[in-house]
Amino acid sequence: MEEVKDENTYKGFVDRLTLGITRVLENLPGVLDVRFAEKAPAEKRCLLSWEQKNNCALPEDLRDFYLTTDGFMLAWNSKLENEVVPVGCMVINSVAHLRPLIQSNVYSLPNAPTLADLDFDDDLQESDGPEQPHFDCRSRIFELDPCNGNGKVCLVYKSCTPGVMAQQCEVWFLDRSLFWHYLTPSFTAYYRLMITHLGLPEWQCNFTPYGPSPQAKQWAALYQPLTFYGDPHLDASSEPLLNKLDPAKAFRGKAKPPTPKKKQPAQVPASGGNTAKGQGVSWRHSVTKR
Repeated sequence: MEEVKDENTYKGFVDRLTLGITRVLENLPGVLDVRFAEKAPAEKRCLLSWEQKNNCALPEDLRDFYLTTDGFMLAWNSKLENEVVPVGCMVINSVAHLRPLIQSNVYSLPNAPTLADLDFDDDLQESDGPEQPHFDCRSRIFELDPCNGNGKVCLVYKSCTPGVMAQQCEVWFLDRSLFWHYLTPSFTAYYRLMITHLGLPEWQCNFTPYGPSPQAKQWAALYQPLTFYGDPHLDASSEPLLNKLDPAKAFRGKAKPPTPKKKQPAQVPASGGNTAKGQGVSWRHSVTKR
């Protein structure tokens, strides 16, 4: 009896933490192996140590998240014919892996460029969007999700002053070409966005000008048809990518000509002598019908 109670308690905890997405995934056709990694809550001293070490204050919602679970990982597979393919993956790094964004040791040569050398001037940034993060001391950037190598989701503190604890943060997506793309103003908004997109491959690329890859769009069209859209991202012929089959566009070479009418109107001779006669016949038919 106690085991059943513990199992129900665990399922209730998972449902609350994942907003019920595990049950949704299990009911989707072809979805297999929905795996949720249960993690113990983080200790308060670990959170205080992180804030002192990085001179940044964790936002209240992210602090509450870590006091509930030290990180997040939910993955699921899909079965295509007889092959099982890994598809969805949702990751939030633990406190220990919430590390500053630094360059790899491969580039640790004396004259190698740093991330700060790749920073763009403020004049080149778009004025209508939010201010982009910087790789130098003006911003403090921490990795939330490695995105399976397709970029990085980062917790970004902007307008930082040396020696002063940073307070406000946002969530941004850094693509593989080191361009920034704004996601959400808070961790809670990003968390809901991640759950809504089911952890599908490259879902963060929906917030970029180029969009996800064609394969990722196929997965989204299969498992997320209600929220998937292709209008902002056009193909090579500048036509919208539709999430449904349009025969008029897909089978242009097979379009049938219009069926001719059985009775064709009599051709009018060049002299125009029979014009009145034709009109009179037509008029008499109309009178008869009345």
